Amino acid sequence: MTNGIKDLITENNENFPVGSFLIPRDCRKHVYAFYLFARRADDIADNSSLSSEEKVKSLTVIQNSLANDPEKLPEWAIPYNNSLKQTGCSPINGTDLLSAFIQDAIKHRYASWDELMDYCSKSAASVGRAMLDIHNEKDADFEGIDALCNALQVLNHIQDCKNDYLNHNRVYIPEDWLKAEGCKVEKLGEEFISQELRKVIDRCLIKTDELLAKANKSPNSIKRRGLRLETAVILRLAKALSYKLRRNDPLRNKIKLSKFSWVWCGAKGVVSSW
Repeated sequence: MTNGIKDLITENNENFPVGSFLIPRDCRKHVYAFYLFARRADDIADNSSLSSEEKVKSLTVIQNSLANDPEKLPEWAIPYNNSLKQTGCSPINGTDLLSAFIQDAIKHRYASWDELMDYCSKSAASVGRAMLDIHNEKDADFEGIDALCNALQVLNHIQDCKNDYLNHNRVYIPEDWLKAEGCKVEKLGEEFISQELRKVIDRCLIKTDELLAKANKSPNSIKRRGLRLETAVILRLAKALSYKLRRNDPLRNKIKLSKFSWVWCGAKGVVSSW
């Protein structure tokens, strides 16, 4: 099972870099277990062959069974359930994450930035808090880590905004900002970005940079060196991706960081928090 989880991380490490060698050895199996849990639950939320009702039913059963009734859990949720028992961590982060996936099944638009941040607190901040719990980081800058995770989620939404709209009919861009610029949601499906949509995405990136600024001191609040360095590297990568998204069209191509950027951000992150 452990090798299978590692393989899953390797396949998806672009958007979820928790498989890093920087994670302390004694924490890795717990990180892998949470990651498997998150990915498989996300697969249910994104499964086009399931109705919204079927998705909600499946995810709700898992949510209600986690740490309470393991016999009702699917095989892929068992490692995370066992991890909760071994570490004594609360299941709240797992259940919050499932709430986000349930929301994905039934809610496709967000009226405002605040409404989007409420979603991100479940879909992204829950992941950061799970990592802090696994590492027993009780004195870390939770607010800063939440901000970092929420920023990462928004950046991923902007990267995937066209795909999310065309393939899942999901729009993670505030509706009131679209309306303010006279931008119809259908603009997300076009080949190139319009001036109106560019203004809205830039507004999202301004707010994202504010979140990243709140996270500036969070890496050095973490005691475990591996997680501290991992967080510092992710913060650098997020800032670099935000910069690149400002200067490129996410409708034309999926905007990614170059290998050089990964190495450069990695080196700067490690040096800053060693």
